[in-house]
Amino acid sequence: MQKNDGMNYAPKGKPNLVVQKGEFTFAVIALDHGHIYGMSNGLLEAGAELKWVYDQDPAKVAAFVAKFPQAQVAASEEEILNDPEVKLVASAAVPSERGPLGIRVMEHGKDYFTDKTPFTSLDQLAAAKAVVEATGRKYAVYYSERLHVESAVFAGQLIEEGAIGRVVQVIGLGPHRLNASSRPDWFFEKDKYGGILCDIGSHQIEQFLFYSGCKDATVVSSKVANYHAKDYPELEDFGDATLIGDNGATNYFRVDWLTPNGLGTWGDGRTLILGTEGYIELRKYIDIARDPQGDQLYLVNQQGEKHYSLHGQVGFPFFGQLILDCIHGTENAMTQAHTFKAAELCLIAQEKAVRVE
Repeated sequence: MQKNDGMNYAPKGKPNLVVQKGEFTFAVIALDHGHIYGMSNGLLEAGAELKWVYDQDPAKVAAFVAKFPQAQVAASEEEILNDPEVKLVASAAVPSERGPLGIRVMEHGKDYFTDKTPFTSLDQLAAAKAVVEATGRKYAVYYSERLHVESAVFAGQLIEEGAIGRVVQVIGLGPHRLNASSRPDWFFEKDKYGGILCDIGSHQIEQFLFYSGCKDATVVSSKVANYHAKDYPELEDFGDATLIGDNGATNYFRVDWLTPNGLGTWGDGRTLILGTEGYIELRKYIDIARDPQGDQLYLVNQQGEKHYSLHGQVGFPFFGQLILDCIHGTENAMTQAHTFKAAELCLIAQEKAVRVE
């Protein structure tokens, strides 16, 4: 039974090369979250070449190079930013440092791909928007719970095909295992991680916007609490929010750090999508007490009931689309407006959250 906490969640998919050798080079700066391994995997599987890695911690660099030996160890951030071969910089910095790093990357003429959450304040978002406008570079975000989960990708395809009609509600459940002893100090400092709705709530808001087709939404209510992690007073181990989209679709999501050790993986992430002609349930990482394999999708519509086991069946098209977007200036992977709107709404939900004592 896996007792991991999701920090090093790094799915592998079927290679789907969109570029040839030498056509697209990327580098990695800042290894503070293990999501950088999944981000790098995805880019490599789409044909990108990894040239550099830099982090201030030699131990993190050594672990990364052991996984990706093709990466040269840069002596500084500047060595990467000044390399004209590097087209994109991927990063999983401390959340409060992601926005400022992205600005430096874009000002050096490169596209930026950061782990979620992309910002910890609305001021950081505004600054990034201004630099995107001035430079024309991309500020892309790894909303992994939709982009790097095959059942979530397939759900989007079903919705696009009209399998459940118009989407009218999305319910998202994003539980995580805390495993506090494995976490870095910044994880427990509110100014650095931004709050639970800002952090893991960003996944939930992004998928709501995507599945429902909303361009904008209103945060109706939001709450946060520290129910169980009293040794870490700045940590929020529970949060939820309700949103209404600009097209009338509604959203409720709950995120938490309360996953028990008895679960066979780091979190029983689920998404329920209600349409006018049917509904979809995603059991993303496990089907509890039935199947330890994730990527289970259940579809019910006017034609009947269907179960799909999707692990290894769908792949992850986002990464190839992102590479081609960077090359051609297109927006097929994710529009910049969508990327920033998801970030904005999670910051608003965090800012207006009622603290439950």
